[in-house]
Amino acid sequence: MSIKLDILVIGAHADDAEIGMSGTIAKQAAAGYKVGIIDLTEAELSSNGNVQLRQEEAAAASRVLGLSHRSNLGLPDRSLHASPENIAAVTEAIRSLSPDIVFAPYWEDRHPDHVAASKLVEEAVFNAKLRRYMPNISAIPAPDLYYYFINDWRTPDLLVDVTAFYPLKEQALECYRSQFGQAVAGEDVALTPLNQGYVERVKARDALLGQRKLIPYAEGFAVKSPYLIELFGSSST
Repeated sequence: MSIKLDILVIGAHADDAEIGMSGTIAKQAAAGYKVGIIDLTEAELSSNGNVQLRQEEAAAASRVLGLSHRSNLGLPDRSLHASPENIAAVTEAIRSLSPDIVFAPYWEDRHPDHVAASKLVEEAVFNAKLRRYMPNISAIPAPDLYYYFINDWRTPDLLVDVTAFYPLKEQALECYRSQFGQAVAGEDVALTPLNQGYVERVKARDALLGQRKLIPYAEGFAVKSPYLIELFGSSST
């Protein structure tokens, strides 16, 4: 039986969620929320690492972050089209976990799979509430949908202070040695943007976002729909 999640983060590849929002994930998990990640593909076309190693790295990062759930849908890498079959697979996964909130990659990014995943998740979140769509699986109330940044980003609509949890974000990223580790002489490793100081640039981005509120580190999020608050208060200044 699937666990009911408070928060579900969906990425095209293992490490997408960690790049964009692992500080927030760790913070929410530490506060007692049930947080899960779904990786859409096994990243089988990645230049470095392999499927088994990427799975091991994802499992290690999951332990660091205190996840309640992690799974991989095994959709084809570099083919995350919003096809009926892909939409159905993601919709079924969302319904099985019944999250209150879903996070998807930001809809603009240098990696086409991140852009495709964003659209695919948006379609699946919409379909998850339609009771006549896949009627053999119970529909769920529509989760709130937020977007996290991976490579490209804009001025965010929301910021989360992740300063106290930033060491856990760094530990989670360190789990992905195949992607972010510097090449060692003799290793069969391709030079990619990820192993050319990428983690340092993520850290610089999060520090820059934190500067907007005079805190050391923050993670930013975008929304497409207005969000509702009860009162304006000191937290909004």
